[in-house]
Amino acid sequence: MTGRFDLRVASGEDVEAIVGIAQAAYGKYVERIGRRPAPMAADFAASVEAGQIWVAVDSSDLVGYVVYYPDGAAMHLENVAVVPELAGCGLGRRLIGHVESEAVRLELAAVELYTNAKMWENLDLYPHLGYDLVERKAQDGFDRIFFRKRVG
Repeated sequence: MTGRFDLRVASGEDVEAIVGIAQAAYGKYVERIGRRPAPMAADFAASVEAGQIWVAVDSSDLVGYVVYYPDGAAMHLENVAVVPELAGCGLGRRLIGHVESEAVRLELAAVELYTNAKMWENLDLYPHLGYDLVERKAQDGFDRIFFRKRVG
């Protein structure tokens, strides 16, 4: 891997690699949460078909992805992951920045997301990136914390 990441919209040929990244990135949370996190069971093929996934590519290797879509007056950031060996290198932040830029381009007011309350790392990350904690609630059998960042 060269460390130079290109971002592009995902294609159907990317689905297998996206699933592999999700399994690798979120697998560490299974024991902590007590079940597979939602991204490990996501229908990535449908999200790719809907044009909702962008991937990060290093040379020819997929090394990360982000799933997002407009939802009312906000952009919903559904899922972001990078291969574990690149965790902490800033690629996840770059993918989140892409979502924020798209929200601005579409003249949306904010980016909204949620994370599992047991993914402690994210509870520090999102406020550091300017996201405000909105609420905490049980949803789909998970304890989720919702964040929002005004953009534009």
